[in-house]
Amino acid sequence: MGVYLVSVDAQDWTGTGEGGHADLAAALNTELERRGLPPYAPGATGEEPPGWFEEKMSPPMDGFDALCRATLTAEERENLLGWTVLVPCALPEGITLPFGSPYTDETLVVGAPYALALAERLAAALALPLDLVPATFANLELTLWFLDGDAERAAPTRPGPWADDLATAFYTAVYLRAAQYSLRHGRPITWS
Repeated sequence: MGVYLVSVDAQDWTGTGEGGHADLAAALNTELERRGLPPYAPGATGEEPPGWFEEKMSPPMDGFDALCRATLTAEERENLLGWTVLVPCALPEGITLPFGSPYTDETLVVGAPYALALAERLAAALALPLDLVPATFANLELTLWFLDGDAERAAPTRPGPWADDLATAFYTAVYLRAAQYSLRHGRPITWS
């Protein structure tokens, strides 16, 4: 068990059954239209993913929160740490919708380009060696790399602030790769 960050396929995004997000999808499109933006449909842009994005969020987040406080504005931090749905749309600001989840009373939708820019700033602040951090988007790829010892073994070969707190580096990589996955494959990302 635990909390996971997962991609949502087109069928679940528009589905009404268990695991479906049809009401949220319709409310988001209504709000996008109200703002003069095009509706969002998963997979309408981007290449078909070979699998899905899923990462288990288990390490403590204290260091990541401290990095966000030191690197981002209060509004940027709130948007990055507070989103419940990430979509591959260029949204000028987060959109709050009146849909609860097991973790929140409302849904904050944030655009992946915005989240990616924030995560890139965090990665730069940590000197995170992105060439070493997995990017094939395999299921639990980052979770396994950071928590099963590969990151710890790589740290001495690429010293830097990232190696001093692997939990902070893990969350930085997860938020970065989630935004990249969303943009590359045109899929929303949410908490499960």
